[in-house]
Amino acid sequence: MEKVAIDIAKVRDDFPILKREVYGKPLVYLDNAATSQKPQVVIDAITEYYSTINSNVHRGVHHLSQVATDRFEEVRRKVKEFIGAAQEHEVIFTRGTTESINLVAYSFGQLLDDGDLILVSQLEHHSNFVPWQMLAERRKLRLKFIPMNESGELDQKAFAELLKEKPRLVAFNHVSNSLGTIHPVKEMIEKAHAVGAVVVLDGAQAVAHMPIKVQELNADFYAFSAHKMCGPTGLGVLYGKEKWLHAMPPFMGGGEMIKEVKTEGSSWADLPHKFEAGTPNIAEVMAMGAAIGYIQEIGWEAIEAQEQELLQYATNRLNALPGMRIFGTSKDKVSVISFLLEGIHPYDAGMVLDKLGIAVRTGHHCTQPVMDYFHIPGTVRASFAFYNTKEEVDALISGLERVIKMFRG
Repeated sequence: MEKVAIDIAKVRDDFPILKREVYGKPLVYLDNAATSQKPQVVIDAITEYYSTINSNVHRGVHHLSQVATDRFEEVRRKVKEFIGAAQEHEVIFTRGTTESINLVAYSFGQLLDDGDLILVSQLEHHSNFVPWQMLAERRKLRLKFIPMNESGELDQKAFAELLKEKPRLVAFNHVSNSLGTIHPVKEMIEKAHAVGAVVVLDGAQAVAHMPIKVQELNADFYAFSAHKMCGPTGLGVLYGKEKWLHAMPPFMGGGEMIKEVKTEGSSWADLPHKFEAGTPNIAEVMAMGAAIGYIQEIGWEAIEAQEQELLQYATNRLNALPGMRIFGTSKDKVSVISFLLEGIHPYDAGMVLDKLGIAVRTGHHCTQPVMDYFHIPGTVRASFAFYNTKEEVDALISGLERVIKMFRG
C-alpha cells in the first residue's frame, strides 16, 4: 500500500508561529504535549466570530444570536462525529480536560456510597489524580492505584487483581502525557465493566494523535482539550454516556442550565445544557470546529505516519548520545520522548536548548508519581506533532551535543 504522505512545507506554512525566531534562531517547537500550535484557519475562526457574529448563544431571537447559536451547535455535531458519540447531547463543552474530570468527580461522585472503591492509575496527569483524591477524602471513599512497570506501561496483572475488589469507578489516561504510552484501553474498559465499574478516560494526549471512537471503546466518560489538537485554549469536551449524564446532578448553577427557577426551588435543563452553566467560550468553540476540519482534511493516516516516523527517527538518534536514558519504552507510543542525560539536570539542558531556539518541556510534567517511581526529579520531554520535521530532530540532537560538551567537557 502506498504511504500517505504529508506535504510538510505546505502544512508548516499554515502555522504562522513556525515562521518566527527565538533568540535569533529559527523556532524548533517540540513542546506539543503541553499545547499544540494553531493553524491560520483556527486563528481566523476566532477573529471571524468577534468581527462578524459576536452575540450570545441560546438567548436571543435576533439574527446574530441565532447565527451564533447555529454555528455553536454545528460544532457540537462535529465533535460528536469526530469522537464517534451516539448523541449530540452527550457532548458537553467545558473549559478543558481538568474541568471535565472535575465535573465527573463532583457530579458522578454524588452517586457513590461511603466506602466505595475508586481505582486510578499511577501514570496519571495530576488532573486525573487529584480530583479523585479530593473526592475520596470528601466522601470517605477508598482510593487505590494501578501500578506501572519499568517500560512505562500499566501492570495488567495488578489491574486484574484490583478489579476483584469490585471498584465503582476506574480512571486512567488513554495516552500518558509524560511517557507517551498508549494503554490497551478497550480491553481495560471491558474488564472494568465486567465487575460493574464505570470508566473515566483522560483523552487529552490521545485526541491529537489518533482517531477516537468512544462507542467502540465503550467508555463511560471521555475528557479532552481543544488546545492539544490545534484548537484554542480554554475549551474542553466531556463525553458522557446519556444514562450517566441523566443520573448526575449539575456541576454548577446559574443561567442556561435551568429549566425553571422559583423561590422554592429550581429544575434543570435537558442535556447538554444541564452541565453548561453561564455564557460558554463561544469563539473558542467555533475555532475548535475549524481545528477538527483542519485535522480531517490532512487525515489521520497521514498524521499517524508522519508522527511515528518522527518518533522512531528521534528515538534512534537520541539513543546514540552518550549517557542517554529514555523513560517510557512501550512498543505502543505516541510521538513523546522523555529522557535524561547522565549527570545533567533536565532544567539545565532545557535552558541551553531554549537559547538555541528549541522549545522542550522540563520537569515532572504534572506526573509526580511517575517521577517518584523512577526516583528522578523530572525529565526533558520532546513531543512531536505532524508539522515537525526530521531537520528539527537533527537540531535537537545538535543542541543536546552542545549541552553534553558544556556540562561534561
